[in-house]
Amino acid sequence: MEEIKTIYFAGGCFWGTERAFQLLEGVVDTQVGYINGQTENPTYRQVCTDTTGFKEAVKISYDPAVLPLERLLQAFFLCIEPEKKNQQGNDRGSQYQTGVYYIDEASQAICQDYFDKERTKHAAFYTELAPMVNYYPAEDYHQDYLITHPNGYCHISSQEFDQVKALNPKK
Repeated sequence: MEEIKTIYFAGGCFWGTERAFQLLEGVVDTQVGYINGQTENPTYRQVCTDTTGFKEAVKISYDPAVLPLERLLQAFFLCIEPEKKNQQGNDRGSQYQTGVYYIDEASQAICQDYFDKERTKHAAFYTELAPMVNYYPAEDYHQDYLITHPNGYCHISSQEFDQVKALNPKK
């Protein structure tokens, strides 16, 4: 097994984004939280004020021997609308801005190549690509939300979840 790698995805409401990545073989762990803002230890209530700069994000730990970063990016772009700024589905506000946040140069290069190709598919493209500057885990009640609340709100459709599942290797 290769060393476990980490990357962060902001795909709108973190409940659905986390659930989508939990469907992929090779994802070792997920954690929802807040990324790249201006305060320390923000709360959900603070992030929702649109004043902290934080985005709702999912920290993904994955095994690159099983799940290449390109497949994670493919799953991510199946579930977002990159042509929308500060909005996904019915959710509006800067905390819903989409983005991918890396922690090493190798991941940056892979993401940049993928973004360059993805950008050509859209008239407008607002999804950020940036280094992870700071990240704080969200409150416990947000973790694994759609597992503990299977009928909870989600901006990602069941068809999109099925498309993500279909990215797993056939057995």
